[in-house]
Amino acid sequence: MGLITLSEVKPGLKLGSDVQTLRGNVLLQKGKVILPKDVEVLRAFMIHQIDIEQDKVGAGSNSSSKGAAASGTTVATEKSGERTGTLVSAPVSTLQDEYEKMVILTKNAFLSSLAAELPVYELRTQLETLFGHLKQYNVLTFSPRAMKEHDYIYHHAVLSAITSYQLAQWLDLPSKDWMQVAFAGLFHDIGNNKVDPQILHKPSSLTAEEQEEIRQHTKYGYQILKQAKAINEGARLAALQHHEKVDGSGYPLHLTGTQIHIYAKIVAIADIFHAMTLDRIYRKAQSPYRVLDQIQSEAFGKLDPSIVNAFVQRSTQIHNGIRVKLSNNQIGEIVFSDRDHPTRPMVSVEGTIINLMQQRQLYIQEVLG
Repeated sequence: MGLITLSEVKPGLKLGSDVQTLRGNVLLQKGKVILPKDVEVLRAFMIHQIDIEQDKVGAGSNSSSKGAAASGTTVATEKSGERTGTLVSAPVSTLQDEYEKMVILTKNAFLSSLAAELPVYELRTQLETLFGHLKQYNVLTFSPRAMKEHDYIYHHAVLSAITSYQLAQWLDLPSKDWMQVAFAGLFHDIGNNKVDPQILHKPSSLTAEEQEEIRQHTKYGYQILKQAKAINEGARLAALQHHEKVDGSGYPLHLTGTQIHIYAKIVAIADIFHAMTLDRIYRKAQSPYRVLDQIQSEAFGKLDPSIVNAFVQRSTQIHNGIRVKLSNNQIGEIVFSDRDHPTRPMVSVEGTIINLMQQRQLYIQEVLG
C-alpha cells in the first residue's frame, strides 16, 4: 500500500517500515500489526503518515474494527470497493493525564528500587508519551492538578525530568542526550530512599549529624543507578553531583567548574526551581518569578551561568498581553519585557504602568494566562 495518512490508518494493517518519533526513537517496529491502541499512540506522538505493507492481515480485521470502535478510535471500512469512514470520538490524552501516569509509575519504581531492578524501559516509554505533549508544558505555569503532600518527592522527580529534558533542547545538546538528561532529572534524588524518613521529612531544623545523613543521598543515588540498565554514566553522575557548585562549595566531592558533568549542572537548576515552586509539608510554594530571580543570583559562583541564562530567557518568553497577578494581589497584563531583565517586565494595572525593575518590592506572583 505504501504511505498512508493517519486518518487512513485502521486496525489490522501491517507496518512496512519502522515508525519513529520526532526524536528518532523507534515507536512501532516494521511488520507490526496495528491494534486499536496503536492508533492512539500514533496520534499522541503526532505521526502524520506511516508505511503500510498490505491492506489487512488475516480475517480478524472485522473484530479489530469493532475493538477500535469500542476504544473510541477512527474506524475505516471498505464496501463495494469504496472506503467509507465511521468516525467515533477518540479519547484524547492530555499533558496532565500523562503526567499523572508518570508520577504513579515513578512512585512504584522508587518504592521498589531497593529490592528490585528499576523498570527503565517502562519509565522511558511513559516519558516519551509525556514528551509528546511537551508543547503544552510551560515551566512557569504548569501545576499538578492533584498533589498529596507526601507524594512530593515523586512530583518533584517527574517535573525535574521534564524541565531537564527541555533545558537539554534549549542548550542544543545532541538529541541522543535528551532522554538521558530526563533520566538524570527523574532519578537525581532516588538516593533519598536510603535516608531515614524521619530525618528526610523533619519539619524543623536539622542537626549537623542529620544534615550529613541527608547529604549521603547523592552517594546512595549513584550506587542505586550503577545497577540500572539503559542509563548512561552522565545520568548516574547527576545523582552524585547535582549539589556540587561551580566554585567548589558544594557536596559531596567539592568539585568545581568543568569537573561537574553537564547533566548535573542542568539537573541542579531544575531541582532548585521545582523544590521551591512546589508545596511541601513544611513550606508553601514560592512564586516562579521570584525563584527565577534567586536562581539568577545563584549563577554568580554557584550555578553554571550559561545554563541559568538559557533557562531564564527561554522560560520567560511570554507574549505581551499575558495577564499576571502581582505580589500585592493586583491583576494586570505584561506590556513590555526587557531581554536583560526578563523576570521584571512592565505591567499595566488599570491603566497604570508598573515597572518591576524600578519597584523591586513587587514581583509576579502568578501567571494567569
